[in-house]
Parts: sequence; C-alpha cells; structure tokens
Amino acid sequence: MSALLYNEDALTGISRVADASVDLIVADPPYGLGKDYGNDSDRLGADAYLAWSRRWIDAVLPKMKANGSLYVFLTWQRSPEVFSYIKTRLDMVNEIIWDRRVPSMGGSTRKFSSVHDNIGFFVKSRDYHFDVDAVRIPYDAETKKARSRSIFVGKKWLEVGYNPKDVWSVSRLHRQHAEREDHPTQKPLEIVERMVRASCPEGGTVLDPFMGSGTTAVAAARHRRSFIGFELNPDYFAIVQKRIAAIVNADARAPRAAAFLPSVL
Repeated sequence: MSALLYNEDALTGISRVADASVDLIVADPPYGLGKDYGNDSDRLGADAYLAWSRRWIDAVLPKMKANGSLYVFLTWQRSPEVFSYIKTRLDMVNEIIWDRRVPSMGGSTRKFSSVHDNIGFFVKSRDYHFDVDAVRIPYDAETKKARSRSIFVGKKWLEVGYNPKDVWSVSRLHRQHAEREDHPTQKPLEIVERMVRASCPEGGTVLDPFMGSGTTAVAAARHRRSFIGFELNPDYFAIVQKRIAAIVNADARAPRAAAFLPSVL
C-alpha cells in the first residue's frame, strides 16, 4: 500500500491523479461558514461557494472508477444545493446524518440548536462496491437475550450484527480527546473508517482532496488501502505527515502483511 501526499490545492494538482483510478473519494471541504483555516478558503458568499463547489466536484469525479463511491461532508446551509448538483452526475444512495452528540448547554434562543452534519453518499453506477459485513454493529447481550426464542436461534443477522443506519451518533472530538489535532473541524476516525471499510475494497485507493488533519489518510493506512491526498495549508499538512509517520513507525515495530509507504510531494 502507498500514500501520496500533496501540499497543494487539489484544483491545481488533481491532474496528477489518473482518471478512473480511485475506488473511494472522501471529501470534507470548507463549509462556507467562516471557519479559520489559516487562509480565506471558507469566507465565500453563497453564490461563490456553490461555483467553487462545482469546480472541485467536476475536477474529482473523473478520478472515480466505474464502481466507485463518494462521501461528502457538509452542513444543512449548503448541502441542498451541492447535493443537487452532484445528483446530476452521480446516483445518491444515502443522506447520512452525523449526530455530533453536542451537550445541551445554552445555544440560540431564536431557533433550534444545530447539532448535526450532513453526509452525502453517492455512487457512479449501481454495481458499486459496498461491504456491509465489514461495518456491522454487534448486538449487545441484552438484545441477544431478548431474541432467544426458537425462531431467532441460528439467525445470521443476530450473530454478525446489524447494518448501520443513516443516523451516525458519534461524539465530536473535544479538546481533551486523544485523537484531537490542532484543526477546527477535525472528523472522528470512527466515522471515516466506516466509509473506508464499507466502500473501498482491500487493496483499493482512497482520494481526499481536502485532507485537513489527515483523518482519511489515517483510516486508509489503518485498513491497508492506498491513499492520495491534497492539503493546501502547510501547518495542517505537517499534521498529516506526523500522523502517517506514527502508523509507519508502528508498522516497523510490528510488521504487517504489507507496508504503508508515504510519499510527500
């Protein structure tokens, strides 16, 4: 397995990636809500943001294989327009709601508090790769006990677990969390690992046009998928390098079936 890490704008460097070569794209673009990423990439108005979104979508979609998949993180403010545009190019399989488990602590008194992100799951064709067994969630002992009647005995689904639903309740990464890096919108590894395991075959390739803190790169490395990623901010790029180096060093101490070799470009 390999990792190609590019410290540049994906719109500039995406031509390095061969068409129809990627099994899975995980995109976590700026949301257009004014977050501080060390540049002005998140300060576009609504029309400019949609135009920019169409540019990166048009640039990355040709890189997908015929049975490839795309996951896109967004918020409710931008997802309807962006998802509608992607649907002119791909089939939409799910809109996943990520419940960030934000505690009830004040908030606006003029609207309901927003505590979720929207994730669009799209595919290029109906024979897309999807390994549900890789991401099943085990039933707890209490549930298994409640299904102990004879009609349930030996049922495969009770033993292997259930298919994750389209609401994913995973806590956001607090400052004290062991995973946490110095990035304002870092995504939990648990979420991205589910995408990688379900939608990229073993030995396949994952593309991330907006690496941020490198969570998708880490997920690919941990599950023996090749990876291609772009990150414009040099400070965030250094975080990605650090996180991947930690995995490579762990592999060196406890060799696995195949090495994960990063290449910084």
